[in-house]
Amino acid sequence: MAGVGSCPKCHQPLETDESYICCADATLQWRCGTCAKVSEGFAFPYGMCPYCGGELKMLDRPGVSDQESLNAIRIAFQIELGGQAFYNRAAERVDDPVLKALFSKFSEMEHEHMETLSRRYHVDVPDPNDGFRVDLAAVQAGIDGNINDPDTLFRTAIAFEKRAVKFFTERADAIPSGSPERELYRELAAEEVEHVDLLETEFDRWSKGKAGMLAS
Repeated sequence: MAGVGSCPKCHQPLETDESYICCADATLQWRCGTCAKVSEGFAFPYGMCPYCGGELKMLDRPGVSDQESLNAIRIAFQIELGGQAFYNRAAERVDDPVLKALFSKFSEMEHEHMETLSRRYHVDVPDPNDGFRVDLAAVQAGIDGNINDPDTLFRTAIAFEKRAVKFFTERADAIPSGSPERELYRELAAEEVEHVDLLETEFDRWSKGKAGMLAS
């Protein structure tokens, strides 16, 4: 579809005349509740401190309009960014080439989701956190076990994907019908439901010693 103009704030081209939210220049400040260090960025994987893995709390930032929408968009990036970082680390930790390919594929999917969010909300895709720790992610997901085992990695991935489904579904239900944001969240929820189904199927087959559905 031909463009219909550009955003007056960030000047990115607009492809439709639908309403939208621009998050350009929305760099937020966060303080860790554990180590007290302050970090700057739009979103961090699963909302975890990049230094110690503690919970981040947003500092007051005057001038941000439509704070509720901004927060919802940030959490969406937080989920996708966390998923990508987790799958990257999981792919590095497994020796099985099938599992390595599976986790790499899911990392690519999370990046594609962030590209969609980036186009919709005019914010640069945050870089994955090089210091992301899958052991802390597993604790946050409530998963016990050796994080170096594929079993624990699988179960942690499934737990986080289910959390993503819950967030996107609840967010869609809270937005008036017909809005572009509602439709986007519904699409993202549907994608995450598919991820859960794929992961559970792959986990079941792997547990039984069968070849994965995505092995080819």
